[in-house]
Amino acid sequence: MASPPYSFSFLKKDFLSGVIVFLIALPLCLGIAQASHAPLFAGIVAGVIGGIVVGTLSGSHLSVTGPAAGLTAIVMLAIVQLEHFNIFLCCVIIAGILQLGLGFLRAGGIANFIPSSVIEGMLAGIGLTIIIKQLPDAVGYAKNANAVMEDADDGFSLNTITEATQHMQQGAIIISVIGIIILTLWTTKGFKKIQLIPAGLVVVLLGTLINSLFNTVTPNLVLDGSHLVNLPIASTAAEFFHQFSFPDFSGFKSYKVWEIGVVIAIVASIETLLCIEATDKLDPQKRYTSTDRELKAQGIGNILSGFLGGLPVTSVIVRSSANLNAGAKSKAATIIHGVLLLVCAASIPFLLNMIPKAALAAILIFTGYKLCKPSFFIHMWKGGRTQFIPFVATVVGVVSLDLLKGVGIGLVISIFYILRQNARISYYMQRKNYSNGEVIKLTLAQEVSFLNKASIKNSLYNLPENSKVVIDASHSQYIDFDVLDIIREFCNIHAPDKNITMSLVGFKQEYNFPKVSSSMDMSISPDEKEVSEIS
Repeated sequence: MASPPYSFSFLKKDFLSGVIVFLIALPLCLGIAQASHAPLFAGIVAGVIGGIVVGTLSGSHLSVTGPAAGLTAIVMLAIVQLEHFNIFLCCVIIAGILQLGLGFLRAGGIANFIPSSVIEGMLAGIGLTIIIKQLPDAVGYAKNANAVMEDADDGFSLNTITEATQHMQQGAIIISVIGIIILTLWTTKGFKKIQLIPAGLVVVLLGTLINSLFNTVTPNLVLDGSHLVNLPIASTAAEFFHQFSFPDFSGFKSYKVWEIGVVIAIVASIETLLCIEATDKLDPQKRYTSTDRELKAQGIGNILSGFLGGLPVTSVIVRSSANLNAGAKSKAATIIHGVLLLVCAASIPFLLNMIPKAALAAILIFTGYKLCKPSFFIHMWKGGRTQFIPFVATVVGVVSLDLLKGVGIGLVISIFYILRQNARISYYMQRKNYSNGEVIKLTLAQEVSFLNKASIKNSLYNLPENSKVVIDASHSQYIDFDVLDIIREFCNIHAPDKNITMSLVGFKQEYNFPKVSSSMDMSISPDEKEVSEIS
């Protein structure tokens, strides 16, 4: 549906929506950078580029782009493995180039080829990973750099939780618990009237206020600089622009950099395409977004983010939903939110540095919980084992190994179930009594692939001697060459040896089967009936 002509009334709604999304995005940009063990300013850079650049180039009217929680595990592990953030930026550039190429190749439908059970498992695994990795900051465990690298490289490690419980700080626990309570209450009906105010902003402001009160009332609970946001403060415009990181181009010589870039491109593209699809469904005007154009916009955004020291970006459903619920009418709201992020980082970093990391950890833990709610596990369980087993395998793989291996495990298991299901429905066999005796009839399915070769061969070679057999291909649109070869060989060699009378029905002329004239009367006598059936 074409969007209506733009008007100043829309600009008013878009500006309000942009402000609300900015307030939500600010703590998320900082929190995701913190969870990724990247410079906090990298989260701001990604949010600015996602809002201004991708927002301008995208064909979506309501989706919001920025750093995504779904990439946290990949980014965190990549930075640890590459050891330098500037080298990691080469991965972001590579991911952007690949996404741009996918857009020109019209690969926008790529997400349709990944089973939903694997996608759900991937998101749930990411949610659990975020919760585990944020527990130290939530309880006030200020890790040193070496400890960060060690537990980031381990996947799920009991050391992450054990060490955190041994270094807890009451002030951080109070702030994080209150933050989670607020985020939970904000989703209830009792808080409906004030839900327009972003819960994340309330958590950040209240956490900052509580820490200030600690300093006055109970100094032993106050959180020092190691537990607070630490954005660099620029006194001049030149110093501000000096904060931008630039890639170490020697990283392009590393095979590992290219491998990580491919992974980021795949995951970011899938997450973006799923978000775009969901946002289009929620759009009251039912506008359609070109997925190919979106991949191009995301690609350009990631290329620029990599060059300017930002995290990889995707379209994100939480901020997109908030944008829609706030009444946004066009992409102007997304662009406005990006502009506000830029102005905020340039003008009030000293205020941002008062934010406790425990408050950001509370937001991320709640975000992680929303990705792995128990209801998701129950829903997949009700879908049967062909859905539940790949889902659980993906979750376990993502949490215990890494995202790529977890998704790979889930895909392998899903493909196994698909292949097994296809192998089971290639044909069905019937034994019927006719006027001239018992006849065994094999009716082939609409599609018979090489996967069905073994089962058909086994059935044919186990036919009893001196029997009468009909193979009916009347309903078959496609029969694999290997299957045709087995049938041809059986009719020409093995059937005569066992004195089996064969009749072929409905086979296409291009299969080059000899015409077999059947003397069997296929009409069932009134007093006779089917005696057995094997599916």
